[in-house]
This record gives sequence, C-alpha cells and structure tokens, in this order.
Amino acid sequence: MSSIFIFPGQGSQAVGMGKDLYDNHAIAREVFNEVDDALNQKLSDIIFNGPIEELTLTANVQPAIMAVSIAMFRVANLPLTPFVAGHSLGEYTALCAAGALSLSDTAKLLRLRGDSMQRAVPVGQGAMAVVLGLDIDKLTEICRTAEEKAGTDMVCDIANDNSPGQVVISGSKPAIEIAMELAKEAGAKRAMLLPLSVPPHSRLMAPVGIEMQEMLSNIKMNTPAVPLISNKTCSPLSDIEEIKEALVYQITHGVRWRESILAMPALGITETIEVGPGNILTGMTSRIEPSLTAKKLEI
Repeated sequence: MSSIFIFPGQGSQAVGMGKDLYDNHAIAREVFNEVDDALNQKLSDIIFNGPIEELTLTANVQPAIMAVSIAMFRVANLPLTPFVAGHSLGEYTALCAAGALSLSDTAKLLRLRGDSMQRAVPVGQGAMAVVLGLDIDKLTEICRTAEEKAGTDMVCDIANDNSPGQVVISGSKPAIEIAMELAKEAGAKRAMLLPLSVPPHSRLMAPVGIEMQEMLSNIKMNTPAVPLISNKTCSPLSDIEEIKEALVYQITHGVRWRESILAMPALGITETIEVGPGNILTGMTSRIEPSLTAKKLEI
C-alpha cells in the first residue's frame, strides 16, 4: 500500500481549528508562532477566536488553513509519503511539508496571494458558484454562452473540477449568475453562489499572477523531498521552475482535482490521507475514485 498526503484549500476553515494542537503540543505552538511572526500579525488569535468574518477574509484564511495543516503534519511526525498534493492553496502547504518552502515564506506567499486577489477585483464585481449534477464538458459550454450573453469583457471560467457532478465556476458576477440559470435549465441539481469576495482561478486574476511570479522569483525554493502532483498537470513535478510556473498558472486557471485523483492509482497510490482542517478532500476522493482508501489524519 502506498499513501499520499493531501492538503485542503479554502472552504475547510472554522473558528477554533487547531486550538487543541496549540494547547497540547509544543511543536504546533512553534508553527503558529512562526506564522504570526512572519505576517507581523496575531493570526493565531483570529484562527482560534474569530470572528468568522475576519477569518474568512481571503488574506487571512489562506495562511490560516496552511498553518493548521502544517501544525497537524508536524505533530503527527509521520514519514513523508512518496508524493504530496494540495487543492489550490493546499499546493503551497504540500510544498512546505515536502521541504520546498520554509514555513515563513509559505505564510508570506499566501498572504500576498490573498491580498492580491482582493485587490484584483473590486468587491461585488466578481463571484464564484458551485454547480451540482452537470459534467464539466457541459458546464464549459455553458460558461462560454454565459459570457456571450453577459456582454463585453465578462468572464465565466471553470475554477474547480472537484469531483463528478461538482464543478465550481468563477468570474464576473453577471456572467456567473447567467451561467447558474443556464445550468439549472440544463438539468443541474443545484447552482449556488459561494461566500467568497474574490473570483479565484479565473482570468480576472491575471494581475495576481504577475505579482505571484515576481514574489516566487525572489523566494528560495528547494527541490521538494517528494514530487508534487500538480493542479496544473495532474502529474508529479519536482523541477523548481516547473513548480513555480504551475503555481502562477493556477491563479488564472482551474484546479484539476478530479483528474489528479484519477491519476493516482497509476502511480501506485492506494490511499489518500487528508492533513488539515475539515474532511472535504476525503469525501471528494471517495466519490472520484472508489478504489482509493480515503482517510482523514486524526491527532
């Protein structure tokens, strides 16, 4: 049996996550303190005590989920699996766990990523929605139609191909709202807006990609101890420049999570172990590839 550690992205957060780790494990306290120092902010206080409105701000929630995940990873002290993977911001966590990025640099990268996303699109102009019950090919077609109906410069992109029948779209709010109606007309079981203030993984995030490329060029990155199964390629990456390019690419392109999970059995992977708050990825894995044993790391 060969396992893989997988690390969650935005949406797994909850006020109080990681508090038991902080209270009971010195190594976890070190993680939270280092992240606080790197960001020059008491992020740990927001993580443990909220309010939820402050925790879910894009600039806070990205380093927060990473911090909790790395704290859990270090407390568990398990041997590194032959591959790692992460959903969206979880890729940064995976690279930190694999020794490619320092904890401090990972926190700074994710803070920049969140801040830049917030600046790229004024509040109220972007939107993100989850559509249930349609396959990705049909929804891709709907996105193009929605853009045409919404008018010039409107964007509607596939943001997350999460699992069969669960696809997230992202872009200009008018186009997203049209796409939701078209999806319902096409037989979608459900289409609902997500409570995000930015439209990640869409072409509207192009300015973010430029900023991330610049910061990544100035960050020390080591060759990871094990390959990262990339959200871009759905295949293992070890080359530093290829990894950096993939991290920039995912800013404006969709997360190919379903395909990444489907690629795992051919790599000899038989078990996924989700490391971080929540169990969203564990549920997705079971729906995508039932032959994989999907587990949540419990501390």
